[in-house]
Amino acid sequence: MIKISVKTAKKREVVDITDQVNEEIEKLEIKDGICNLFLTHTTAALTTADLDPGTDQDYLAAFEKMVPKLNYKHPHDPGHTPDHISSALIGTSLTVPVEHGKLILGTWQKVVLIEFDGPRERQIVLQFS
Repeated sequence: MIKISVKTAKKREVVDITDQVNEEIEKLEIKDGICNLFLTHTTAALTTADLDPGTDQDYLAAFEKMVPKLNYKHPHDPGHTPDHISSALIGTSLTVPVEHGKLILGTWQKVVLIEFDGPRERQIVLQFS
């Protein structure tokens, strides 16, 4: 098990971490198996996505529309409750197969971290089996 850090630069953004994960697979000399990723935060998410130009903004706009504007009760900071909800809807874990030392992804798929409450430094745990 290893941890990687991802520094986000904006309040909301989509960050491609595919190369960073593949670099760790290469360092560990993993040839075939499963890569489990777990994000240790509640205001960001992990998923796969197509990152053609502009699609990152499409994702962020769609996620913002999915979460209703309510009178939230979160005691810490009700203003970022939608960030927690977006994270819960998308998820904080991802499982991707590894073959020949690389993640198996579709032609347009990338592994992405979606930041909802940045900028921050996010930690992702990688475990291989």
